[in-house]
Amino acid sequence: MPCLKKFAIGTAKPVLVTGGTGYVAGVLISQLMDKGLTVHTTVRDPSKKDRIQHLQDLAAKSRGSIKFFKADLLTLGAFEEAMKGCYAVFHIASPFAMAVKDPVKDLAEPAVKGTENVLLQCNKTPSVERVVLTSSCVAVYTDAAEINDEKNPVTEDSRNRTASLTHNPYSLSKTLAEQKAWTIAGSQTQWRLCTINPNLIVGPGIKYHESSESFHLVKSFGSNDPNMAMGAPNIGMSCVDVRDVAAAHIAAAYLEDAAGRHHIRHILSGPGFFLPEIGQAIVKKYGSKYSIVTKPVPYLVSYFALAACSSPWPGD
Repeated sequence: MPCLKKFAIGTAKPVLVTGGTGYVAGVLISQLMDKGLTVHTTVRDPSKKDRIQHLQDLAAKSRGSIKFFKADLLTLGAFEEAMKGCYAVFHIASPFAMAVKDPVKDLAEPAVKGTENVLLQCNKTPSVERVVLTSSCVAVYTDAAEINDEKNPVTEDSRNRTASLTHNPYSLSKTLAEQKAWTIAGSQTQWRLCTINPNLIVGPGIKYHESSESFHLVKSFGSNDPNMAMGAPNIGMSCVDVRDVAAAHIAAAYLEDAAGRHHIRHILSGPGFFLPEIGQAIVKKYGSKYSIVTKPVPYLVSYFALAACSSPWPGD
């Protein structure tokens, strides 16, 4: 995606960001308001002021403004009021968890049904011209083995075909949600769809101690996590800064060619690295204050860990 290309952002119409209290959503909302936009955002319960105060504080310091709406992903029509008059819809709200009791109820159903409910409402809202769906690299591939074929490199045309309810159910939920989005997008001509497919998202959020699997991963390097007792697993991956992810969402909404004539995906991926390098980067800034894991686990331990779980860390 040509994120560095200059493009105009119209501020006459508001935009909708679903899941406003989330990690990526918060950074995106901040950037949108800084550009002078009115942001509509959905939360489970706007009456819980402590959950939204940080966003109100941001609005007070920005050129834009924010309005809160109550909406539930599983309720058809719940996004009608929030979407009224909006030019673009950024659908970010979706469950992100690696360990769940019921992968259907906890992951697949809210991811797919939520996407369906939001996009069907887009069909009923004449002002909507662009929809940006926050997906993940795990909707592109499941296991590291899938990206090691030089004759068939991973591209935006690649699709996850190996995830299941028993094998990386989170990957399956993102894949099914994307499939639902493409189906609905292809059934209409009013708005165009872009999906953003990032690798592991890291970087500063706007809310202290925000709940996020990515936050938990970084925190584990200095929190005496028992999983890191012998060192960090020597797993290869790549990451992308949350601020770049937010900027990509905005470019996808306002760049004319970001969605082409039809609909398009955009993979976001930074340079590859191994997990212990996260600790090594943290220790450069915080090593004098905390005990940080910087070394990999012994080779044999790492080997068996990789044999048990070969999938990459998810991207959002």
